[in-house]
Amino acid sequence: FLRGAQSSSNLLLELCVAMALTLQGDNHIDALPYVDQGYEDPGVREGALRLVEEETRRYKPTKNYLEHLSASKLTFETPIVKAEFDRISTRQPMELLSMKRYELPQPGTAQKNDLAAWQEAVDNSMAQLEHQVGRITNLELLAQYSVNEWKLHSGFLMQMVEHEQRKLKQLRGKVQEVNWQRKTEQATAGAQLQTLSNHWNALVHKNFEIEKACVELEKELETLREKLGQRNSDVPPEDPQISQ
Repeated sequence: FLRGAQSSSNLLLELCVAMALTLQGDNHIDALPYVDQGYEDPGVREGALRLVEEETRRYKPTKNYLEHLSASKLTFETPIVKAEFDRISTRQPMELLSMKRYELPQPGTAQKNDLAAWQEAVDNSMAQLEHQVGRITNLELLAQYSVNEWKLHSGFLMQMVEHEQRKLKQLRGKVQEVNWQRKTEQATAGAQLQTLSNHWNALVHKNFEIEKACVELEKELETLREKLGQRNSDVPPEDPQISQ
């Protein structure tokens, strides 16, 4: 009978393990956040922090933890992008924006009578003048068409915002559904585990009672054996003549 009760307890334990593996899949995490209690008990947080500190002390990071990966081969579309990546890799400072093209220097004293130098200065001033004319044209176009363009652009941005907000709402709804599903599954698993735990405790208690009864029966049997032995020793042996 004891062996039968123990086999039933083992069967229940195997059932609990199988149920936990089925609910958790490949991730064997022994935790049900929606069911477990005691996280706010004194000393729980301190114990968790001690475990984290112990893991931190045992972890010894290498100088380059990506050295086992093969080096990536970057391809650049233009030499300018390559030069910029080279500058970043060598930690060189970025060059400041040059405003030299917007200056209007006149020829120096040594080139005061140099026609080519004056021609270059005139060409530069004409280019700067055309640049200012282009800026004025852009400002006039902006003043004429910017209001409608900005309205269209703002409407397009609002459509993008509304679209992303709808996506965000859908994602939040899916997250809520996952959380509700997790809560329902964990509550169901918690109730089943509690039932199995109560059953296991009952079987253990029953096994204890049976074992206790067996011990008492063995003591009673031993007492009866002792009494029977004393009774046999008190009986006098039979006289052979009388028996004849």
